[in-house]
Amino acid sequence: MGGTKKYTFALSLYFIGLPIGSLCLSDITASANIKKNLLNYYHSVILPEGKETTIYLLKDVTKRYYFPLEENSTHHFSITVTPCDVPIEWSILQYKMSHISQGTTSDHFRPLGDLKSRQLYKTVSALFHYKGNSVENYVGVPSYSSSLFLLEFLSTERDTHISVYLTTDLAYGTLFPELPGDPRIDVTTLNHNSVSLVWKPSPTGLKMKEHIEYCILVNEKHNYKSLCAADDAVRSVSGQRTMFSNLPVSQRIEDLQGVMHLSNRELNIIRKTNNMEVRQICIGNKNVYTVSNLTPNTQYYFDVFVVNLLTNGSAAYTGTFAKTLMEPTPKYSQLKDGKIVQINLNGNTQKSYTFQYQSMHKKVQFTFQSCKGHVRAQILKNGKTLFSESIQGLRHITLTGKILEKYVVIASAEQNTNSSVMVQASSQIHKPLFPFFPDSLKIRSFNKLRTCNSITIAWLGTQERSLYCLYKKKIQEDQVWKEMSNHDRCLGPYSRPKSEKVSCKYFHNINLHKAVTTETISGLEKGSLYLIDVYLVGSPGIMVRYHTKMVKTRKQC
Repeated sequence: MGGTKKYTFALSLYFIGLPIGSLCLSDITASANIKKNLLNYYHSVILPEGKETTIYLLKDVTKRYYFPLEENSTHHFSITVTPCDVPIEWSILQYKMSHISQGTTSDHFRPLGDLKSRQLYKTVSALFHYKGNSVENYVGVPSYSSSLFLLEFLSTERDTHISVYLTTDLAYGTLFPELPGDPRIDVTTLNHNSVSLVWKPSPTGLKMKEHIEYCILVNEKHNYKSLCAADDAVRSVSGQRTMFSNLPVSQRIEDLQGVMHLSNRELNIIRKTNNMEVRQICIGNKNVYTVSNLTPNTQYYFDVFVVNLLTNGSAAYTGTFAKTLMEPTPKYSQLKDGKIVQINLNGNTQKSYTFQYQSMHKKVQFTFQSCKGHVRAQILKNGKTLFSESIQGLRHITLTGKILEKYVVIASAEQNTNSSVMVQASSQIHKPLFPFFPDSLKIRSFNKLRTCNSITIAWLGTQERSLYCLYKKKIQEDQVWKEMSNHDRCLGPYSRPKSEKVSCKYFHNINLHKAVTTETISGLEKGSLYLIDVYLVGSPGIMVRYHTKMVKTRKQC
């Protein structure tokens, strides 16, 4: 540290010494007097011990904080400084005081403003100096003479804020969780849209697992060296320059206006601009995580921070980066206009099918009929998703575009079970192959009309004259789940045994409010459970199956 710094420091101590020198001193020790007067007159510049202090810095304006250390102190002291959004410059200087020679007035000290008495004090010494944006810690050795320590902080880029933590109780522990011996983040799996990460757990987390949380920052710019800087990155993308809160991310949900997804204690905050996306994810105490929904062929930077939920202190692992793979060229099956295709999906092997359809007219109608299991249907054009929905029953989607435009249709299983769906794309909307169907496909039973050997049901019809076929099946109560899960809703009446057929009839009504029909099924066994199905059969032979109804006849009549 050069002479200029020492001169600046001496001037600072000079002005501090003025009120001290005006006091009438008795048999009070030098260190006690310094602490007393500094606390009385200059409490605003004393750095508090045992707590994290947020300090705001103006550009090119040096800010100074002081703390005294008593004579014959046996304690080490520790100072941790965390820059937030920009690099800073900071230093620690120590000013040692010597007593008057041979103990003539050893329990007194002279005012710092006294030119003669200043010769009795040792010169200032520079203990530490750092410039950058890393979290830095300095541990000082015990002092055998009374000392005054000066901390100087300077930001030359812009206004910013930092956090400073001072403690002399190193035996108790620290505000910050401990990092493992190898704090690197490893990339275990790399795909075109996801990256899997793993890191060694924090030793602090092994001791107090329920009070430790890991937070991940994902961005396309660079790595961040503190959770404070990570928080600022998230806020800056959203246009907020709010100063960092000491609370961990999981406790700042209400203050963050992002896209949040909560699942199993996991918090995912996503901020987007036109050119960059920043994600902040807190995952509890797990030390493995897969970041999904990434853009192919893009370099991402990954940072992991371990947070002590009791103290709100955090420590940063060594950040890493990875580039996602190129998206594989999709293999499309062509979907012909008007043709119905049935897709069978295996939850373990074939989880999705992709089709390409070229429209013949401006208006196109896509039809999905869920046959079995849970299926999600998606329609995309030029890479943009136009439709994405879980299909239950029959679903028509009409889209308007340009002639000869290409659409991509994706059908995927939502669970690891076998599922099936029928898909059709047609530009001849006025000639649908699927029959028109009512708003509700529910079958209703009338409890008051239920007897020991008969049941009465009702269902909605349409304004078009259509054929409705009614079927029944007796089952045991312990077979209900198996029977319902194996239902193929796309199989028509032709797949049913003749013994299960009740009747078929044509029905329609111009007034939709009166388009209701009823049917009484007789000849049933008392106290028995039946599955009731209604099929709406269209003119080309394609049908719509109503939702299966379970009804039990009475045991006593």
